[in-house]
Amino acid sequence: MKELLYIFIGGGTGSVLRFFISMIWRHLSLHPRFEGVVFPWPTFIANIIGCFLIGLFYQCGEKWGLSPEVRLMLTTGLCGGFTTFSTFSYEGVALLNGGYYATYLTYVALSVVLGLAAAAIPLLLLSTHS
Repeated sequence: MKELLYIFIGGGTGSVLRFFISMIWRHLSLHPRFEGVVFPWPTFIANIIGCFLIGLFYQCGEKWGLSPEVRLMLTTGLCGGFTTFSTFSYEGVALLNGGYYATYLTYVALSVVLGLAAAAIPLLLLSTHS
């Protein structure tokens, strides 16, 4: 039961942080240089950062001596609440419905490639080879 509380705390924190990124983007998008930008930057940024963080947390969890509950809070909770496949999917469909085919393909390709790379970076940089 304690694990659920940790996941709840991490998930709520991650969701609020993702919302914060969206609010920053909304504030920036009021600037004329962002006028007409269709690319879903807030979701893209949150997902790439989240991919990096989950790789980092998994790679360093044991090295840092984190308890299983804290690991769950950081991975399942924080990263799970911070990243969003559902919003990624919805925004992709919205781009297709709007006729933004090149933006859709760029969004999907960059999200998958950079997301996988971001998750792998901590493993590549921090793994200890015997």
